[in-house]
Amino acid sequence: MALMTHPITPFTTPPHPHPPITTHHLSTSISKATSLTQLKQVHTQILRQNLSHSSSNSLLFQLILSSIPLPSTLHYSLSIFSSTLQNPPKTHLINKLFRELSRSKESQNAFLFLENGWRDGLEVDRFSFPPLLKAAARGSALREGVELHGLVCKLGFDSDPFVQTALLGMYASCGQIQDARLVFDKMSHKDIVTWDIMIDGYCQNGLFDDVLVLLEELGSSNLEPDARVFTTVLSACGRAGNLSIGKVIHGLISENNIIADSRLQTSLISMYSGCGCMDLAQNLYDKLSQKNLVVSTAMISGYSKVGQVEAARSIFDQTTNKDLVCWSAMISGYAESNQPQEALKLLGEMQASGVKPDQVTMLSVISACANLGALDQAKRIHLIVDKYRFREALPVNNALIDMYAKCGSLEGARGVFGRMRRKNVITWTSMISAFAVHGEAEQALMHFHQMKCEQVKPNWVTFVAVLYACSHAGLVDEGLQIFLSMVNDYKITPKLEHYGCMVDLYGRANHLREALDMVESMPMAPNVIIWGSLMAACRIHGEFELGEFAAKRLLELDPEHDGAHVFLSNIYAKEKRWENVGDVRRLMKYKGILKEQGLSKIEMDNEIHEFLTADKSHKQADDIYEKLDEVVCKLKQVGYAPNTSVVLLDVDEDAKKDAVLLHSEKLALCYGLLKSNRGSPIHIIKNLRICEDCHNFMKLATKAFEREIVVRDRTRFHHYRDGSCSCKDYW
Repeated sequence: MALMTHPITPFTTPPHPHPPITTHHLSTSISKATSLTQLKQVHTQILRQNLSHSSSNSLLFQLILSSIPLPSTLHYSLSIFSSTLQNPPKTHLINKLFRELSRSKESQNAFLFLENGWRDGLEVDRFSFPPLLKAAARGSALREGVELHGLVCKLGFDSDPFVQTALLGMYASCGQIQDARLVFDKMSHKDIVTWDIMIDGYCQNGLFDDVLVLLEELGSSNLEPDARVFTTVLSACGRAGNLSIGKVIHGLISENNIIADSRLQTSLISMYSGCGCMDLAQNLYDKLSQKNLVVSTAMISGYSKVGQVEAARSIFDQTTNKDLVCWSAMISGYAESNQPQEALKLLGEMQASGVKPDQVTMLSVISACANLGALDQAKRIHLIVDKYRFREALPVNNALIDMYAKCGSLEGARGVFGRMRRKNVITWTSMISAFAVHGEAEQALMHFHQMKCEQVKPNWVTFVAVLYACSHAGLVDEGLQIFLSMVNDYKITPKLEHYGCMVDLYGRANHLREALDMVESMPMAPNVIIWGSLMAACRIHGEFELGEFAAKRLLELDPEHDGAHVFLSNIYAKEKRWENVGDVRRLMKYKGILKEQGLSKIEMDNEIHEFLTADKSHKQADDIYEKLDEVVCKLKQVGYAPNTSVVLLDVDEDAKKDAVLLHSEKLALCYGLLKSNRGSPIHIIKNLRICEDCHNFMKLATKAFEREIVVRDRTRFHHYRDGSCSCKDYW
């Protein structure tokens, strides 16, 4: 082992000795010390006393132990330790030190003390190695663990059962399951703890077939599996979603007449809920006489994962004394079930109850806010992040970039990115993706280049973001070069997502032949997204024959895809093939396929307002429609005329004009003009692609009303200013 030397800080004895202080008094002073300065003061007093080597070493070791939890004390502690080695301390003191170090946050420091002491003749015994090996296990320090194993063999402690058990745990924790099994097989004495460690090692490495074999071996020995062993396996099955093995273990519990204590019952319920088997989980949960917080939280998470968020909320409401994990599980359930407003509301309730969020909670909340797209909410969430001091947390900052980007504030995303002192590939990818969805392709490419200059290696997700940026800006040559670089320079095998971007890139740029060639040359079968991209490109460029082909291929993969049916209906309508239109619509009605309705949202006064096409359900509907008439009248004065070509119905022209004027984003805009401050930006979120008429409507409205309008549609952001759009009419 590499050795370190840390000379002890010299202390000068004063010329006038103070009255002697008792060892008990010094020991008490050490136990009360809460800072490095206080420890040094006691250290000075120890050196002033004429103590025996035994008493002095005992106090100095107590001093070292007290310094372990304090920050920035390692150098000082090692210096004291070096001074004690001049008169070798008793082994029990050394072992106590190793135990405390192995339990500390910086457990790897135990190796530094061993290295320093070994050079100066430090004596260790068989009890020294279990805590050291535990430290290696906690820090996954395989190299140090292997060195300790070598030292164990050299000193002849390799047959000691305690040392063997510690070696087994170290190798299992470091993922070296074969080495762990070698240690296990050599053990002459195996107790139930040993079996549990080996079984847990297999579980942690996902080797569940080996778990079953080992359980059979355990059953053949003179030991019987207990609840702890089964709890270990069930917990792993729940995490891995391995229902088949979980059911086998449940059967073994019944066969062996194992008494299911509360911990084992909790593990069974957690396993079933973790595997999404909520009927069995609920059956066991109902039989519990006392429902503890852990099992209730497991049920909440289980129901949330299978989309039954109301059932999760029911259990949540019945749970008393909720802790942070329970609150976070419910907040995450709402966030993942696309109920962001409920997630944000629950965060407020959690804070009001006195429970502070942690990083996990904040990541769920940030994700919910990103899905909601509400910028004012995003700013409030950012204040909460700062309040609870998560500003330096890398995952939180990465999520904030994504949140601001999805809430329409590219500047907010850039602000977070700019102040981050540490950035990883996710940080760069998030920022590049933000530029991409906001139509800032040049900035996306510039940051991609800067990322590489700073030696951050892009991953496959990064390339999806960059190709997306190229696609939405018509940068065909640049996109192709990047695609080839990904394959040739970074040796990344293209995924469906990359091919989808390339098909979209070619298609949007009206290179439909190249788009089709890309589809046909793919090494894997094209999916719904690939055919959908080609179909959308054909719609944009009026290439109906190829579009019909793509739509039919899409329907072969997803017969109930509403977009493909609507596309076919629309191209037949444009060609006035009304009989074919009727056939498609009858088929949709027969299959119960409904066209996704246009929905737009706008945030005003901390509330999200939703509008459907021709919606009159809003409490201020009369004012909104009156404002719409005013806006239309004003825009007609600057050249607006409703584009009825987007209405593909067999109705007269006046009906088409009425239909196009009642699109949901127009209603949201009028509400924004009514309620927002003059001159402030208006942010709208739409679930579908914005139509040509609404796109032109928004451009003219920015000029007529001198307002910035930001619309997030299904695929990107449109920033409208002074009569033009950031997409440059390429979307």
